[in-house]
Amino acid sequence: MAGAYSSTRPSSSSSSHSSPQSSHPFNSKILLLLTLLPLSLALFAFILQWRGEIDDPTTRWSPKDRLEFPGMDVSKSSEPISRKSSCAEILGQSRSLSFPYYRDWKFNYTFDLKPKICIITSTSAGLEQILPWIFYHKVIGVSTFFLFVEGKAASPGVSKVLESIPDVKLVYRTRELEEQQAKSRIWNETWLSSFFYKPCNYELFVKQSLNMEMAIVMAREADMDWILHLDTDELIHPAGTREYSLRKLLSDVPKHVDMVVFPNYESSVERDDIKNPFSEVSMFKKNYDHLPKDTYFGNYKEATRGNPNYFLTYGNGKSAARVQHHLRPNGAHRWHNYMKTPNEIKMEEAAVLHYTYTKFSDLTSRRDRCGCKPTKDDVKRCFMLDFDRSAFIIASTATEQEMLNWYREHVVWTDQALNMRLLRKGILTRIHAPMVIIQGLREAGTFSSVIASAQSASSGAELLSHATDNNTSSKLFEGKNGDKTTEAGLTGRKVLEVSDIALSAVPPLSPPTIYDDDI
Repeated sequence: MAGAYSSTRPSSSSSSHSSPQSSHPFNSKILLLLTLLPLSLALFAFILQWRGEIDDPTTRWSPKDRLEFPGMDVSKSSEPISRKSSCAEILGQSRSLSFPYYRDWKFNYTFDLKPKICIITSTSAGLEQILPWIFYHKVIGVSTFFLFVEGKAASPGVSKVLESIPDVKLVYRTRELEEQQAKSRIWNETWLSSFFYKPCNYELFVKQSLNMEMAIVMAREADMDWILHLDTDELIHPAGTREYSLRKLLSDVPKHVDMVVFPNYESSVERDDIKNPFSEVSMFKKNYDHLPKDTYFGNYKEATRGNPNYFLTYGNGKSAARVQHHLRPNGAHRWHNYMKTPNEIKMEEAAVLHYTYTKFSDLTSRRDRCGCKPTKDDVKRCFMLDFDRSAFIIASTATEQEMLNWYREHVVWTDQALNMRLLRKGILTRIHAPMVIIQGLREAGTFSSVIASAQSASSGAELLSHATDNNTSSKLFEGKNGDKTTEAGLTGRKVLEVSDIALSAVPPLSPPTIYDDDI
């Protein structure tokens, strides 16, 4: 029995050792298969993509009613890139899903733009500010721009580029233009009279109102539906629309509404070396109208940081108006009507982003264009707002280093703990859409393309002569048949008396303070 038992043990031992040896090759094959399979699939997909036979999943599965920016051609945006396309076309098409305008800096889409929106501005800025301002607003749906230019904006190099942009109309500040504006009915009425014959900001305010009056006539001639007045340091932020479109925003306004007010947000710079505000500033202080009352007044002192008011400059926003008969400006911030009290609404989400004092050089530039004495009494003749007065005195009396220290203390938001606290409470907010759009335009070569195109064109073909400009300005108050319109004719005085409307123009106003009992 012992021998029989001992004879069986080797066989058992042998079987136990042979089993792992037989399973080892099988496991190796499984691992090899699992390794080669994904590599083969990845190689197959790469070959198909290289041959151009795979569509972008975002175009294949996106809903048919997906939202596009104004003027986007849906049929073209989803087409696969042709193998015969040039490098330039391929690079241009890589962004076509987001911003198809990049392939054509002229943005020729006005034929399908409804409602038609125009912006009027009075500016002396350079191309580095005006070009991003124009093309950003083109992206969000503005079709036409009326630029009343002087200073740097009217120089040959700058004006040549601006005039080459479709639907940008320049009006130069010539002697004939001033003579024509001297005949405006505004001078015979009382609503703007408190701003007459005063220097600096008051003079600019009157000039803007006169330019707005002329722009109304130009807007009617161009069949515009809406008109806005903005400075070139302001951008419309059409929040509340999925398309980020001003066109969509205004198309949803009820027909009985004549005016739309956009509360303004004020830039809150975090550095003292900003060069391109539109591309470098993302933090803004919200308007009183977009904040709960308890939040606004409960954080007023922290948000003010020792300055005269919650905002450095104005806080009563800007407005858009339907282009209609008897429309008139009511100062640079509002519109009105000679025959009725307009129906007005205020936007609950959309805003005007005001990039004020974003560069340290803004201190000296404001000082250089105003010939006032740096005294508390004299600056009141020149400036309407307290912070502008303080900034002018500092810029006129302090050294460069003292100015920089003052700028850092009163303008720059360097306290990160305070910034985060006010961001959490909603006083401050981050807005990135404008900087993303403008940076995208810059990277796509939009600004360099328009400059290169203008420079390559002959000056004779691109520039309007001063005689043409003067002739244009002299006809701005005339109707299609050459007759004087009621908006500008001096006989309109009787119309005002009949309507029995006696309102003062709306000046730039500071936000409410904690001492305002009526709030």
